[in-house]
Amino acid sequence: MRIPPRITLLGGAAALVSALLIGGPVAAEATAAPTAVGDICYSDLPAQAHDTLELIDNGGPFPYPQDGTVFQNREGILPDHSTGYYHEYTVKTPGSSNRGARRIVTGREAEEDYYTADHYRSFDLVDHGC
Repeated sequence: MRIPPRITLLGGAAALVSALLIGGPVAAEATAAPTAVGDICYSDLPAQAHDTLELIDNGGPFPYPQDGTVFQNREGILPDHSTGYYHEYTVKTPGSSNRGARRIVTGREAEEDYYTADHYRSFDLVDHGC
């Protein structure tokens, strides 16, 4: 599985390692920027997300006409790619009279699936290995 680039704490970690090896105080110069995309284990997804992923793997049929349409990434949360790289699919919400807020957004890479439960305010990359 290809994982999108992450913001790292390399600067802060390097300062800590340097202080431990060489001695001296650790400077609090590096602060981490928030990560744009989190992670979620496949087994932690709601059952309806499993159903949606299975439909995607089988090529449908999808319950909503919007399923499979291009996701524009207007929020800029997912890694930047050209238009058409991402596609979105509805994850049914029990008790909802409409599509609800849950989606799977897929990228072109194998198993590059993102889950959002809050209508694109946050995303988690699905880890298919757990």
